[in-house]
Amino acid sequence: MSASWTPRQRWAARLNVETPPRRAWDILESLGPGGLDASDDADWARVSEAKLEDAAGWRRAALSFDVVDEELRAAELGARLIVRGDPDYPDLLASIHDPPLVLYVQGLLGSRPPVAFVGTRVPTPYGRRLARRLVRDVSCRGLTIVSGLARGIDAEAHLAALDARGPTWAVLGAGLGHVYPAENLPLARRIVAEGGAVISERPLGARPAPELFPRRNRIVAGLSWAVVVVEGRHKSGSLITARLAAECGREVLAVPGPADSVMSEAPHRLIADGARMAATAQDILAALPEGMLLESRDAAVPVPAAPPTEEEAKVMALLGADALSLDELVQLSGLDTMRISSIMFGLELKERVSSVPGQRYAQKEAR
Repeated sequence: MSASWTPRQRWAARLNVETPPRRAWDILESLGPGGLDASDDADWARVSEAKLEDAAGWRRAALSFDVVDEELRAAELGARLIVRGDPDYPDLLASIHDPPLVLYVQGLLGSRPPVAFVGTRVPTPYGRRLARRLVRDVSCRGLTIVSGLARGIDAEAHLAALDARGPTWAVLGAGLGHVYPAENLPLARRIVAEGGAVISERPLGARPAPELFPRRNRIVAGLSWAVVVVEGRHKSGSLITARLAAECGREVLAVPGPADSVMSEAPHRLIADGARMAATAQDILAALPEGMLLESRDAAVPVPAAPPTEEEAKVMALLGADALSLDELVQLSGLDTMRISSIMFGLELKERVSSVPGQRYAQKEAR
């Protein structure tokens, strides 16, 4: 069970319901818990320099919020509440334009330098491979991996960090009581169990909503020394995170992709606009502040799979960096459909290939 909340934490949780973060901070700092207990609408308007009608609305929302129930739910979820100004509130996040007033945190916020990986929810096999390789390599050099627990590149980044035995932080757009997407709930639990953290600024019962995800993205950027973009179309949400990172004074890096892939549009646009290219782990490490102390260790060593047969090796060579359908593999290999199906089944069991959207197969990045 988590420790009981202080009066300051309880008022911060109330303020966090509707009051904009910067106004909420002004109100909390100016009035304090005791002053808030005795305050009225005019007090809130005065200290926050807001219109009286706005301040009145924020105060009504705060007073109607069941903070006792919120505290009990936080204890049930094993979550703690960190308020801006607390010793364990992340320094990098506190330095942005509008840091969250509160963070609900499950798990641990360690001291390893954080770097964010973001990208498309529908990555290509190339994007998955590069994300996993880069995350694995920088995680083994002592970085914490930050992302948003979304499908696609976010999930790949979290998984690669865990496979490298490194911590990873997942920032949610909804409350901790509504992990989204639901299919990533097991991943969120694994992140906490293996020394990372799941984080949200929203009340525990807040459900996913489109307007919350750009707010989430500013936290991903604000927590991190640098943001690495892996794949995305020209209107990708990852460009929002990249823009927010640049506004925070963070380094923005982009992984170059195939010129004929629509998923290369976002990273190539960023590179054209001056973002650093991230083709290797060293590119990312070079973007960090000079003199930053990093540890270096080996990744977890997986149990090796059985070596491929001669026919399996031939099919693996045909796949290369591309994803191919069963029919394409039949045409290229000269083998019949039944034989190719058997070979692909064997390669999947050995975790050397994976099926991807469109009934295609791609090589699986070594883990």
